[in-house]
Amino acid sequence: MPKGSLKDWLHPESEEEERNLGNTLSLARRLGIAVDIMDALDYLHNQCQPPIIHCDLKPSNILLSLTDDMSARVGDFGISKILPDNTSNALSNSVSFTGIRGSIGYLTPEYGESSAATTHGDVYSLGILLLEMFTGRSPTDDMFKDSLDLHKFAKAALPYKAMEIVDPAILLHEETKGRDASNAALVRSRTEDCLASVIGLGVSCSNKWPRERMVVQDAAVQMHAIRYAYLNVATVTAAC
Repeated sequence: MPKGSLKDWLHPESEEEERNLGNTLSLARRLGIAVDIMDALDYLHNQCQPPIIHCDLKPSNILLSLTDDMSARVGDFGISKILPDNTSNALSNSVSFTGIRGSIGYLTPEYGESSAATTHGDVYSLGILLLEMFTGRSPTDDMFKDSLDLHKFAKAALPYKAMEIVDPAILLHEETKGRDASNAALVRSRTEDCLASVIGLGVSCSNKWPRERMVVQDAAVQMHAIRYAYLNVATVTAAC
């Protein structure tokens, strides 16, 4: 894909690339990419016949196209699993595999205790991916050790400290929109609301216990609503 993978954009290789806003993703683009990922996963779990479990959602497997909105595609189905044709509810079914498959940091905790891949496992990886997209921190970051992980780090910031943990590149993009003092407060307020919501969604999807996670179709509906609310306020702000 012309724009490479999401990993390339979240974690630039050089400091010069990181400082250049043209090489980073704005909040609006991250929201659009998140919507695309969730719609794709919803399709795999609930609309494909038979349903498919991806098993390895992570930034390097999210590919970006050369369109103005930089739409995203979920790729690399090398270790994906197909649920049985007679599945009546994909969310309560699983399929066996040999050994633990997936990537460190995105692998759901229950895969260490079970030999079954489930749709709940994909939702966990989705939650971690969302948190990485909006905090800019990889789940394998050196800061995460002992009992601290990306999920706990993000959860501790909710609901009022989300702005303290977000990717600084997001805030730089937003600051360029809020230079007019008359709408700077409005820009910051809608940014705070949006980030708290999307980080909360990531936390809900990455809960330790599978049954405490959101199902992907509900997560997709919520992600669409978060993006719509942000863009709708942005339109009002521009009009002012």
